[in-house]
Amino acid sequence: MIDCIIVDDEQHAIDLLKEHIDKVHFLRLVGTSTNPVKGLAMIADLKPGLVFLDVQMPNLSGLEMLKLIGNDCHVIMTTAYKEYALEGFEHAVVDYLLKPISFLRFLKAVNRLWIIHNSIRPANEQDYYVFVKTEQKGKLLKIDSRRITYIESLSNYATIHMDDQRKITAYLKLRELIEHLSPMGFVRIHKSFIISLSHITAIEGNLVRILNETQPVTIGEAYKKDFFELINAKLLSLPPDNSMNRDDSF
Repeated sequence: MIDCIIVDDEQHAIDLLKEHIDKVHFLRLVGTSTNPVKGLAMIADLKPGLVFLDVQMPNLSGLEMLKLIGNDCHVIMTTAYKEYALEGFEHAVVDYLLKPISFLRFLKAVNRLWIIHNSIRPANEQDYYVFVKTEQKGKLLKIDSRRITYIESLSNYATIHMDDQRKITAYLKLRELIEHLSPMGFVRIHKSFIISLSHITAIEGNLVRILNETQPVTIGEAYKKDFFELINAKLLSLPPDNSMNRDDSF
């Protein structure tokens, strides 16, 4: 569970973020403030894991607050003005959300944080298991998520590939699966594929090689930036020619 604080001088913006947070099982809202000075004191007192921080506020801007917060917590910036993004990322913020913030874009940002830092919360044995509806009516199948290598979309169905090369067909869509599996180390890299980060054996350009699979999985253009941000967070050194196709632009 990640404790969150919202600091924004507009109450309607806070209300929208509250609605989004309530829909995400690993987030818990512990405080809000429309006053940035009081918000700074709240952050120091409650020590949240994540702060949603507006950029433009009276008396103390979000970027000024960011410098005062330092590395005490993770920050997601929120604003209606895209031009502030570069300075925000210079302070290593998790993401930069443009208002009005859709739930899908919000979920993408918080999932990125959860995937990178999920090691801070040791998982119980029970956390590894999921249940899926199979093609057989009324039958639910229990699956150990640690044994899933990747998942492929087939319209309203999904084929779940296991590390023993079994294939399980389930009545699910990828957008439903990724919400539940992302805290377990899964990431969507294509409109048709979700992969397990722990089962990657190699990355070759826009192809990901998966354990026990002969065919690589293609990284979709729309998912490339987020995927390589996750990989670069684990990278010990950058290749001399930056051959991993990093996209540092916003």
